[in-house]
Amino acid sequence: MAEQESFLGDYRVLDLTDEKGHLCGKVLGDFGADVIKIERPGGDPARNRGPFYKDVADPEKSLLWFAFNTSKKGITLDIESHDGQEIFKRLVKTADLVIESFEPGYLDRLGLGYADLEKIKPDIILTSITPFGQTGPHAHYKATDIVGVAMGGLARILGDLGRAPVRMSCEPQAYCQAGIHGAVGSMVAIYHRALTGEGQHVDVSMQEAVELSLMNAVEVFDLMKVNLIGMGQFLISPRPQPLGPLFLRFVLPCKDGHAVLYFVGGMKVGIHSSTELIRWANEEGMALELKDYDFNQWDGSTMLQEDYDGYIALIRDFLMTKTKEDLLEEAVKRGIMMAPCATMADIMENRQLEARDFWEKVDHPELGDVITYPGAPVRSGDTPWKMQCRAPLIGEHNDEIYKNELGFTNEEISTMKSRNTI
Repeated sequence: MAEQESFLGDYRVLDLTDEKGHLCGKVLGDFGADVIKIERPGGDPARNRGPFYKDVADPEKSLLWFAFNTSKKGITLDIESHDGQEIFKRLVKTADLVIESFEPGYLDRLGLGYADLEKIKPDIILTSITPFGQTGPHAHYKATDIVGVAMGGLARILGDLGRAPVRMSCEPQAYCQAGIHGAVGSMVAIYHRALTGEGQHVDVSMQEAVELSLMNAVEVFDLMKVNLIGMGQFLISPRPQPLGPLFLRFVLPCKDGHAVLYFVGGMKVGIHSSTELIRWANEEGMALELKDYDFNQWDGSTMLQEDYDGYIALIRDFLMTKTKEDLLEEAVKRGIMMAPCATMADIMENRQLEARDFWEKVDHPELGDVITYPGAPVRSGDTPWKMQCRAPLIGEHNDEIYKNELGFTNEEISTMKSRNTI
């Protein structure tokens, strides 16, 4: 049986990105592209971001670097030097796609912008991932991930009610959104080139990528002139005075963690779910005050907050007697809209993910260890996703590219190293 091909196995990508675009190159590489990560001599600054393997602060042991740079070869090259630029141009002749995240105009000043690259290779695709895009009044503003999250609108709709906005976890959400958009835009440009033979410049704005993750927040403001704000574990049902908004709680504690519960009435699925939950609690002698409650009569437009809070207190007391596993089992059996809030430990031990062989074991021979990574985002029969290798060490593939492919001699490579060109 012939070995199956990958989605992007015929394409080469030159990856010049910093943290804003690392995920873009990883996605393309994991789908089979030959991605060459080009770092400045000495290595990418992102290598110095923790956490680190075994808590040893080392540029070769950054877990962030590991996570976002799989399936890439790694070389070092100073593209600001004349020799470095000439080498880069030689590599462009072999490439289909260049991805970068420099300030707009930076590559143009080096003679490596899109207009320059298409003279070298007319069908080249250049994907630029920047904080605010290539044009507009903010195009030259600098931004970190937290700035992208804030100016994209995501921070303001997160957090607890009445408190300051927050960002989502410590992981780079704006960078990830921009990286995914960069990968998708690059693939669409590759498809367009296959149809027309034309290359193009793909312009990705981190701010716009974040804004596109806000679901209906923009539409709510456009239609109702209401700013969605952080509500924490509540869902707010807006109502006119004198009742005012009704605060609905959807995250509740249980015996060994928390669960998400949709406890409402007034509609078929909610009526069934809430009725079954109360029936289960009653079977164990709890929430008896709600034994005869008719969820068909649930009316959030008139319900008093204190009445709702009383119902939720009864439910919370019952959930505190059950583990997350208990709740999931009965929720599935009884048709209750409830699910456990999984921790990372829960995810790693999840039977569904294990049954689908989701986790990827990646060998790190220099560490003498095998590390578990998240696996395929999608599955396909004829062109399977595959993590090709762990993230590269600094300059790990210099000899392969410079010597074996471009034909530089050992002496020339030594000279380039001494001049800090590579």
